[in-house]
Amino acid sequence: MTQSTAPAADLTLDEAGALAPLEHAGVALARVKSGAVLIDVRGAENIARDGAVDGAIPVDRYNLEAEFGLDSPNRHPAVVDHDTPIVVVCGSVRGSGPVARELIAQGFTNVVHVEGGVASWHEAAGTPQSGDGDGATCSV
Repeated sequence: MTQSTAPAADLTLDEAGALAPLEHAGVALARVKSGAVLIDVRGAENIARDGAVDGAIPVDRYNLEAEFGLDSPNRHPAVVDHDTPIVVVCGSVRGSGPVARELIAQGFTNVVHVEGGVASWHEAAGTPQSGDGDGATCSV
C-alpha cells in the first residue's frame, strides 16, 4: 500500500523529519557531489517563486512510481537500481519527509531528505535563492 506523499502539514517539524533519514544540508550536498541523485519535490509554483535548486530533478510527488519504478518507461535515467543514492529536498521537511519515506517503502535503500529544506540547501551550496519567498512551504 502506498503511503501519502502529500506535505505533512499536520506533523511537527520533528515528526516530519523523522519520517526518513534526515541530513544536514552540507552532508546532503556532499552526497550529491559524490553522485547522489538530487530531487526537488516542491510544486512548480514554489520553484518559480523561490528559485530552482541547481542540479535537482523536479519530481512530481504524486507520481513517484512512474518516475522511480525500475520497470517504468518514464523512470529517471539516473535511477539505475534500488541502491541509487537519492537526496530529497523541498521547502520543508514536511514536504520532503513523506516523499523520502515513500521511496524507502518502494525499496530504495539509500534515501535521505534535507534538514531545513531548500533554504538550508542554498546556504550550504553557497547559491542564492533567486525567488521572493523563504522556501519554507511546500505546495501540493
